[in-house]
Amino acid sequence: MDNLLIFSTASELIRISPKALVYVAAGGNYSTFKLVNGTEYIQTLQLGHVENLIAETPGLEANSFIRIGKSLIVNNDFISYINPAKQKIILSDGSTFRYELSASKEALKTLKEYIEKRRFTNE
Repeated sequence: MDNLLIFSTASELIRISPKALVYVAAGGNYSTFKLVNGTEYIQTLQLGHVENLIAETPGLEANSFIRIGKSLIVNNDFISYINPAKQKIILSDGSTFRYELSASKEALKTLKEYIEKRRFTNE
């Protein structure tokens, strides 16, 4: 069984399989968790705290989730399209869901270069 991502606040707790989490978007002190089945959870957690909780999850590869700029963490497995000039990223599994999101040109350019580099270095 996958190690579950666990996010907890004073009032609630959610457990999510890393394979089910598509992205986390920030909105001030809130984070919105979007799952492959369309479910959405909103918790009073800042994105930096979410990023730390993901990094501390045992058994999860370091590059499974990537932070993009100030407001987005994405599941690396679902990145299907990046266009820095249009400030657009598409996350999809190729058949059941497709989410189009915006991010800064600089952040997407850095992400694109990172993915291209990994392709050749197998890091």
